[in-house]
Formats: sequence, structure tokens, C-alpha cells
Amino acid sequence: MTLKKFVSNIHFWFGMITGPIVLVVALTGAIYAFQEEIQDATQPYRFVQKQQKDFLPPSVLIPQANKANPNKHLHALMYHEKSRAVKAIYYSFDEYYDFVYLNPYTGKALKIHSVQDSFFGFILDGHFYLWLPAWLGQPIVASATLLFFLLLLSGLFLWWPRNKNNKRQKFTVKWKSSWRRKNYDVHSVLGFYVLVFALIFAITGLVWGFEWFRNSYYFVASAGDKYENYSEPKSLQGDSLSRTEILDNTFYSLLKSQSKNEWIELHLPESDSVPLAVNVNPDATTYWKTDYRYFDQQTGKELSVSHQWGRFKNATSSEKLMRMNYDIHVGGIAGLPGKIFACLMSLVIASLPITGFLIWYGRKYKKR
Repeated sequence: MTLKKFVSNIHFWFGMITGPIVLVVALTGAIYAFQEEIQDATQPYRFVQKQQKDFLPPSVLIPQANKANPNKHLHALMYHEKSRAVKAIYYSFDEYYDFVYLNPYTGKALKIHSVQDSFFGFILDGHFYLWLPAWLGQPIVASATLLFFLLLLSGLFLWWPRNKNNKRQKFTVKWKSSWRRKNYDVHSVLGFYVLVFALIFAITGLVWGFEWFRNSYYFVASAGDKYENYSEPKSLQGDSLSRTEILDNTFYSLLKSQSKNEWIELHLPESDSVPLAVNVNPDATTYWKTDYRYFDQQTGKELSVSHQWGRFKNATSSEKLMRMNYDIHVGGIAGLPGKIFACLMSLVIASLPITGFLIWYGRKYKKR
């Protein structure tokens, strides 16, 4: 068996195995890329009338949120800019994931939104788990993504021109030919043009899919450093202040000192030994520039961390690359044009399993 025949067989079987999964993941990814923009356009309760006065503090909004959505665990409180509602986030894995939107000036609950029961919750569940239980769907999607990565490399090998005479036809589709030839050209040519972006989607997806891949990726990006997992610093001993006072003081201090931020997210301490974790983002369209800060819940003193999820100014180049992973994956790193482009690339990727199947079907039909 020649090398080309061997690679062709690998490409065929990997394509047959991953085709339906790639189709689902690519289509759901293309849709989810615009979830913020679509929800902003269709959910008016995300916005409030801008007022020239201060936001109400967490100590006032938290009781209002709990009253609107009782008997559930409040995970975080997110303040946006002055014309947006505050979002109280309630989360318990596999049980509920709710947003309570509040008017930041009056404390009035505007809407309770169940993410799990929403359209985009359904889309994200398909993208991550194929609508299977997480323990089953996640490794299936991750494994299919790894095979898809190898599939792309095998496709490049098969596409590569073997001589100067057929180099030109590798970049164009012969429209005046049989349907089998047109389909083959569409699969081959579009596959080549989308290759780099498909590899980026696959690599950024694998960073979440496998710890060994994430650790290896970081090792290469950092020229030999070991990836450090997320951890929270422990609260220190000192003169104790009330948790309510810590929340309010920390919020107003950040609001004043970092006036250019576009949202502040306060993660309420889960126990007495963990800090108040606060995310401060200067650009609501991306995530990678976020400042992750930690404050002792007894004293209000800021605590430091050594991993990438700390102050942005302290992040190394390789840590910034890891922070960019989501923004690169969805195209948000380049703003709205990047999302549009990522969506188009995802749709092209979704077409590859279809044209690939038709190549197989056409060859089988031809033998009859």
C-alpha cells in the first residue's frame, strides 16, 4: 500500500467517524458566535434607562435578587455600564442556571431568564455535549475534535499538488464537469481555503477538551513552563469586617479606581476560607483583558495569585495567549467582523462532512 493510499484510508475513516459530530459542532458554533448580539436585540430587559446617579450596592441588590429567585444559590452579581441591567447569576451544575436581571438604580427585578431552557442554552449544550449527558458528551466531542485535527492534516497531504501541471486546478472548481467532479473540487478547494481557520478552531477547542493537550500547548507557547491550574487564595487573619461591608466597599472602590471598565462581576464567597473574587473587564466584547482580583472576605485586603487568572498587567505573553482562547475560538478577538468571519468559516467547515459523504456515495454509485 502506498503512503497516499494509506493517508486516503485514514482520511476516509476519520471523516466517517467525525462527520456527523463536526457538522453539529460547526453549525452550533456558527450560531452561538452571535449569542450576545442576538440576545441584546431580542431581550429588552437587558437594558435600563441611563440615570445620572450611582448604582445601588450589592448589599441592596442581592436581597432583591434572592426574593425574585428564592431557594437557589446566588453565584455572582454582574454590573455592566449605566444603560444595562445588573445580572444576578444563579448556578448549580446540572440543576439550574438562571439570570435575574435587576434595575441597578431601583433594585427592581426585571426578568428571570433560565439559560438551560433558552435557545442558546440548547445550542451550547449541543456544541459542548451533543445534547448528551456531560460525562458522555464532553469526551465524545473532545475525541472527535482530535480526530478532526488529524483529518485536516491528512486532507492537506492529499490536496498537495504532486506536479506543476495540476497545481492550478487545486485552487479552483471545475464547474463544467460532472456532479461528482464538482463536488470533489468543492470539498478539496474549500477544505484548503478553510484549513488554517479549522485548525485554529480545533486547537482552541482541544485546549478545553483535554488537560494533556492544554498543558502541552502551554508548555510549547511558554517555551517550557508548566501550566498552573486555577486556585483561589485563602482568606487571611485580621480585624474582621462584615461580609456586606466588604462587598460594598470593594465594589465602589473598583468602580471609582477603574472607571474605564465595562463590567464588574463579583463572585460571592462559597465558604469562610475563600476570598471575594472579582472580575473587572475594560472591554465587554472580549474576555482576555479581564482583571481577576481577589479580596479577603474578612479584611478586604487584596490577595495575589501566581496563575494566569490574576491581574492582566502581571500576565506573561503565554498566559495572555491562554486567556485569548475563547475570544480566538469565536472570532471575538477581532470584534464583530471577526465573529462574522468565524461564522462563515464554521459554515464552510459544516459543509465538508456533507461533500465528503457525497464523494464516497458518488464513488459507490459509479461502481454500480
